Formats: sequence, C-alpha cells, structure tokens
Amino acid sequence: MALPPSLLIRTAKTIWTTLWRTMMSQMAPSSKDGAYQRPESVFCDLIPSDSFPAATQRYRLIVGMGCPWAHRTLIVRTLKGLDDVIPVTVVSPSGDEGCWVFDQPSPTDSRGCRTMPQFYQHLHKTYAGRATVPVLWDTHKNAIVNNESAEIIEILNAAFNDWAQQPHLNLYPAALSDDIEQWNSRIYAAVNNGVYRCGFAQTQTAYEAACNELFEMLDRIEQTLGQYRYLCGQTLTLADIRLFTTLIRFDVAYHGLFKCNRRRIADYTHLSGYVRDIYQMPGVAATCDVDAIKRDYFGNLFPLNPGGIIPLGADLKSLEAPHGRG
Repeated sequence: MALPPSLLIRTAKTIWTTLWRTMMSQMAPSSKDGAYQRPESVFCDLIPSDSFPAATQRYRLIVGMGCPWAHRTLIVRTLKGLDDVIPVTVVSPSGDEGCWVFDQPSPTDSRGCRTMPQFYQHLHKTYAGRATVPVLWDTHKNAIVNNESAEIIEILNAAFNDWAQQPHLNLYPAALSDDIEQWNSRIYAAVNNGVYRCGFAQTQTAYEAACNELFEMLDRIEQTLGQYRYLCGQTLTLADIRLFTTLIRFDVAYHGLFKCNRRRIADYTHLSGYVRDIYQMPGVAATCDVDAIKRDYFGNLFPLNPGGIIPLGADLKSLEAPHGRG
C-alpha cells in the first residue's frame, strides 16, 4: 500500500532540513540566531617587509574566477599593470569535494598539489583552517604571505610600483583614506558580506534582517552616486573596486540564488551606470568571467541549488552600453 502523501512530504522535509543544516554548518557557520558569520583570514603579512621584500616574478596570486574576493585582486593587478610582475594561478570549486581545485596542477603553479587544502598543508604543516582564495604566495620562501583580499589589494596598489605599468595610479590616496575606510566598513557588513548573510541565513529572521540592511545600503549608495562619479568623489579608489565585484555578481547570482530579490542592480539608475563605468575601464572586462560566476554559484553550492541547474541569464552584454558617468 502506498504511503500517505503527507507522511512522505513530512519525512522528506525532515530529512532534507537535517542534511541542509548539517551541510550549511560546514559551509557557512552561523550564530545562534541563524545569521551567517564569516571566519577571519589567518595569513596577514605585508609587502614590503623584512620577511617579504618587494620583487618582480617572486609572488603569485591564486584566484578563483567566480570568487568576488579574488576578483578584487585581479582588477587591481590589471589597473596597476602588474600582469608581468605577479603571475596568476586559477582554481575552481569542486561541488563534490567542497574545496578549491587547481585547474592544471604543476610544480610551478601549485607545488604539485591538486586541491587548495593540500596546498595550504604543503606550505604550512600545522595549518588547520579554511583553504580560501585569494592567496598571495611567495614562491621563493614557499610561504603564504596573505589570504585577506582587503589587504592584498592594498599591497598590489603600492608595493610593486617599481615594475608597474601604471605606477602613478593610486587607488588609496592618503587624502581620501578616512572616506575609503568608512565606505569599506559600511559596504563590507551590509553589501559584500551582506549578500552572503542573505543567502546563507538559516532562519527567516536572520534573512530578513540581512536583506533589509543590504537594500538600505544600496539605496544610500545610489543617492551618493547621484552626486559623485565614485564613492569618494571624482577619484576611483579601492572602495569602488571592493563594491564593484559584488555588484557585478548581483543580478547574475545573488538576486536569485541568495534571495536578494527586492531589486536588481539594473533597476538602479546610478548604481547600474557606475557598474558599467568600471566594467569598461581598460582590462576590467577581461577579469569578469560570467560563465565561471554562474557555474561556481549555481553549480557548486549544493545546499542552495540541489538540482545544480545553471540559469541562462543574465549575461554581461548590457554592461557595454554607454555609462554616462563622465
């Protein structure tokens, strides 16, 4: 005799909810009220320093093309003209293994390691934390210098000017440092990490709080960009780069998968023009891999998209339209 549909549904919901919470606890640790809590980065050394002097072809960036935090480093590297100074190694997420995997493992790019956890362990035997990207790696000392994107982009902005093609471009001018840090603090909590707080929330209350904070901040940024070309006036800064890599993923992934669906970035007049402005800067579009973004979010975040179906839209062609920000 067939089981009653209600019993099957309740049983399936109980099993799936239990498995979902177990997977989410590993992928996205939360507070007691179900709010996502991002673990802090561990490697925070700087360049130049006694241990890590500035040099060309000594350091390598390890990035994932779909990762917004790694994307920051690629944009600053490109804008500064450091392509020949800091080589790049690309990793991709494995949905089955739950970690980053080297696209082409080699002694030069990965010390022969296949996954990022293996790479971290190879370089630092006692390390037991998360194996995240981006990573700024000293290939001479065989050591991780830094795995905090906010610090890596400051290093790339200032440490390699002797070899940069754009040494006079300063994305962190001293005169704007206070404004930059104020924007960084607001935007990180509400937007950069806010979209993850929406997507990884494990209670309705935690989700609604994060979603409300996210769109309140986007509305505030929209007002600012109605008066100024960039966050700190007429000068592009690291604060803009940090915001851009979240915004470029918003309509593609966060709007649907992370339930950040009150509005799209395309629905904002000034925010959408601002994104087009930065996207059209020399070299930036080449760092924006929409296929990797879709694949990494929809194809690998199994607890949020169990079917693994990757949506067809949206693409980035609309970002080629005139931005009108000049």
